[in-house]
Amino acid sequence: MKVTAAVTHEKGKLAIETVELDPPKASEVLVRLIASGVCHTDSAGIEQFIPVALPAIFGHEGVGVVEEVGIGVEGLKKGDRVILTFPSCGVCDPCIAGEPYTCEIMNDLFFNGTYKDGTKRFHKDGQGISSFFGQGAFASHVVVDARNAVKVDVDDENLAYLCSLGCGVQTGAGSVLNYCKPEPGSSLVVFGCGGVGMAAIMAAKIAGCSTIIGVDVVPSRLNLAMELGATHVVNGKEVDAVEEIVKITNGGANFSIECSGIPALTLQALSCLRRNGTCVVASVTGDAVVGIPIEPLLMNKSVTLAGLTEGGANPQVFIPKLVQFYKEGKLPVDKLVKFYDFKDIEQAFQDSHAGVTIKPILRF
Repeated sequence: MKVTAAVTHEKGKLAIETVELDPPKASEVLVRLIASGVCHTDSAGIEQFIPVALPAIFGHEGVGVVEEVGIGVEGLKKGDRVILTFPSCGVCDPCIAGEPYTCEIMNDLFFNGTYKDGTKRFHKDGQGISSFFGQGAFASHVVVDARNAVKVDVDDENLAYLCSLGCGVQTGAGSVLNYCKPEPGSSLVVFGCGGVGMAAIMAAKIAGCSTIIGVDVVPSRLNLAMELGATHVVNGKEVDAVEEIVKITNGGANFSIECSGIPALTLQALSCLRRNGTCVVASVTGDAVVGIPIEPLLMNKSVTLAGLTEGGANPQVFIPKLVQFYKEGKLPVDKLVKFYDFKDIEQAFQDSHAGVTIKPILRF
């Protein structure tokens, strides 16, 4: 079938054009997208910091309606509303154990541009077009593995707000709720108040943390962090963030989540912890290397440094929980969102890079 997509033929560029999309194979579904989120990771692919083979269709936070199901698909049917999420193989030991965020072929499924069978679903003029995260959600329609699609009970208007539950919000909220699991009364610091960081702040409030600190350098983001649940904010341009956090928490925080993607902030996120604290790196930093003083920081303080993909989530279980939090008003992700027509995709990226909007969402 013919679909409309934003295709990257060369580094840093997008072109909206018509391409061919194959029908779903066994275990796959065809989804008509209602909306798709714009994420920092998409930008990294378009700019080839993540070297996905070009031409490619990026986008990995799609939501929409199932239009066709392939052979063997269970639990999904035509007309179902779905949130698309990250791919996993379903057969390796971590997947069988319910831990798809550590799937043994995760990187291949994310970044190779192909599906599990090694083929591509988008084509033009006889040439295959790579997809991203098993989606390629900068397109009007996508074919995805049924494991990537989470059925939800949400109307189309609200569904459009929930794009980032498949990746960014799942990453931030999951880092708190699935990994840190703070006790009520705990202290938690979030470095970087973008979409992932705001989700972590909202999750910390849900968990009952009594001290929630947001760290950023953009005043408007710090103001929104307070609105979403932060008890304190720190502008890293104006003060020494570590000193300020230690002062606020009377000795250091129980938990810190690094969501900025700035490698140097990992050291700050570790340094602001109290003894036996935990730091989670939840952001994409590429091949960056950070020097960490092991004995004085890690060993003497007995702190834990953890890297975590996709919030340690099993999406089929966790995303419905996030949807319920949204319905209850506990996860107001709509406050992060600005909508853009699909044709304005380049403006959406520009506004995201400039900090004008936290979560741009494209509407089809």
